[in-house]
Amino acid sequence: MISIIGVPNIDFIGLRKYAFMLSTVLVLLGIFAFVMITLGKAPLGIDFAGGVMIKGYFAQPVHIDALRGALTSEFPDATVTELTDFSEPNAFIIKSKRPENEATGDLRIKAINALLVKSFPGNTFTTASEHSIGPSVGESLKKSAWLAILLSIGGILVYIWFRFDFRSGVAAAIATFHDVLAVTGIFYLFGLEFDLLIVSAL
Repeated sequence: MISIIGVPNIDFIGLRKYAFMLSTVLVLLGIFAFVMITLGKAPLGIDFAGGVMIKGYFAQPVHIDALRGALTSEFPDATVTELTDFSEPNAFIIKSKRPENEATGDLRIKAINALLVKSFPGNTFTTASEHSIGPSVGESLKKSAWLAILLSIGGILVYIWFRFDFRSGVAAAIATFHDVLAVTGIFYLFGLEFDLLIVSAL
């Protein structure tokens, strides 16, 4: 291997106190983030908070920034994802949270479709699928997400216990949970949205 640093002489053990302090801050922030997410006071995606998702494609090319700008002008929380593996070109996924005063997401879906017609006249948007996620479904997904994280850590504990010894398994499970808490806390600190993709990564 090419040596970038000749002979490293870093006193890692001597820096352990600073590492413990940083680790403690990250863990406390992660615990706080978990509490806020559980209470629904964190930026949650439509998977957990409830909302609508529209998948479709335009007849003519549309730049994603133009589409995102048109949507956020009326729906600030709207997100747009361009689909490159869809059967049709110019395909996008549009997501928006459902207002609490709406019993279903039908009104939001109709409003988004109307806005697309108004913003891109002559460029037909064909809807491939529409989904509306209610708050009860979001709450169920939230519980399942935390259960999945705990089960994954438990799986690591059992495997390493079987493969090596119980003490190593406990240490690995604690280290993994520490990392989950740290990443969750950092995401919450920067106001990033929690959705199923983030939970899968965790």
